Order: sequence, then structure tokens, then C-alpha cells
Amino acid sequence: MDGTTALDRVLQQAHVVQVSSVSGFGVDGEIRVDLSDPAESAQIRMAMAVESLPGFHCMCGGDVRFEVFDRDGGRLAVIVLHHGATLRWGQWESDAVLADGRLLLAWLDGHGMPGPMQQFEADRLRAEEGAEEERNWLAAMPAGLEGTGDRILDLSRTGGRPSPELLAELTDRLQLTFPDPVDRVLALLDWYGSGSGRCSGYPVHEDVPGELLGRVPIADLLAGLADPRAEERHDAGAVRHLVGWKTRPRQKRDVAGLPEPLRARLLAHARRSGDSDKQGRAERWLAPPGSSRRPGTRHLRRPIP
Repeated sequence: MDGTTALDRVLQQAHVVQVSSVSGFGVDGEIRVDLSDPAESAQIRMAMAVESLPGFHCMCGGDVRFEVFDRDGGRLAVIVLHHGATLRWGQWESDAVLADGRLLLAWLDGHGMPGPMQQFEADRLRAEEGAEEERNWLAAMPAGLEGTGDRILDLSRTGGRPSPELLAELTDRLQLTFPDPVDRVLALLDWYGSGSGRCSGYPVHEDVPGELLGRVPIADLLAGLADPRAEERHDAGAVRHLVGWKTRPRQKRDVAGLPEPLRARLLAHARRSGDSDKQGRAERWLAPPGSSRRPGTRHLRRPIP
């Protein structure tokens, strides 16, 4: 029997399907659908049509559980939906890829369980945003680092940290391409200010320019920010670097020594960013001691990791 059609053969015998949330969709509760109507049966069979069995298993427990029963109440199968895209069934050696996962999500939505569709759309939007951030980050990569992008992006896929060898290679390339320290600082600030721009919860690969900036003498960093070419995008990188978690060996001393006009400029940038986490960090690090904080910001007693 063709594995991709095995489930359909079982569904042809189904009289009732009971659907419940596995995780994340508790508000949807449980639904029970009578499949004795040929139209209803055809609809779920089409929604659960399998395209392939590629041989992989999702590592999570799944999202939605389908229990299929025959006319006498005997349980025919238990199927679990994963991420609106694959099904797990004990008769398969691997998870099965749905021919059109949206059909099953729409079926659930139409039968009183909208959560999976909502979660799928939210995940899709986050993935699109992440892809756009990655494209912007790559576009801001300084000249001279061509051919290193994939290696750096792999850090986010593996969860690893940049190796000393990689950082040394990037440093050497930047020094060759930008012999002037100010040019080099501006290139790194532009790069670090791109992508997600967040101070926490960002992809690992985005920390590479931050690691490189952490090796830059504070005098060179200040010279870059004082350069007439410094713009908002450079301030974005500077704020992210200076108020982030342990970004410099002597971060507290370096930030304390910032000229007051620069401190005010960077604090204003953080306040305009709309990022509450970044703003909270900037208030702690950059607001003058004893000054009244901007309304709505929190008084923090310790750095946020």
C-alpha cells in the first residue's frame, strides 16, 4: 500500500473525528465532527491529503490531535498536526507532509477551532519579518567581508558562538578594507544597527559586529560617532552596542565617559525607537544620574541580561 494514501483509506471508514488541542490552543477546547455526511467526509479527506513521507520527525509534540472512530465507536487512528504542515501517525515511519496544510487549518477554523490558523499566520508573519531583517543585515555587511555571510548566518542555525578564528579573519579583512579606524567604526556601527536592531532576543549572527565593536578602543568609537558622516543608522548601532549586555570589557567606564551631547543624542534615539526594551536599557545607562526618567519608563536596579 502506498504510504501517502494509507491514511485516506482509513478516513474512508471514519464515522466521527474528535479534535483537541495538544499545546498552545487551549482556548479552542475540543470539537467532535460527524463524518457520516459524504460531503463532510470528503472535505476532511481532502484536507488531510498527503504529498510525501520525506523521512523526518518534528521534534515537538505537535499542535492538534485528531482521533478517528468508526461507526461502532472503535478508534481507527490518532493523528497529530504539526505547524500546519505535517501529520504524525503511528503507521508511518516518519511525519507526512500535507499536500496543502492550509486546507486542514481552514477546516479547523470552520469547525470552531481558529487557534491553529491564527498561530500559523502569526508564525508566517514572524518568518517573513525575520527574512527581511536577515536581508537588511546582509545588505549592511561591510565591504571586504564577501563570502563570509553564510558562515556567519550558520551561527543562528546551530546556536554557536563566533570562533576566535572567524573573528580574527573578519578583523583582518576590515583592517585591509578600512585602514582608517573611523571608517572601520562607521562600517561596524552601520552593520550592528541593521537587522532586528534589538538588544536582546535577536539572532545569534547579529552579534558578530557587536563582538567586533567590543574590541574597538573607546576613543575610536567616539571618533566615529563624532564624524560628520555619522547618521541615524550609526546611532542605532551605537545604542545597541553601548546599552547591551556586557558588550565591552570596560562597558561601565566607557559609557560613563561619553560626552554629554553624545549621551543625550543616543538617549533620544533610543526613545524614538519604539523598542521598550532598548529604551529601558538606555534610560539606565545613558540618562544623567539623578535625572527624572521619561514618563512610562521603568527604574531599573540592575542590568537586564
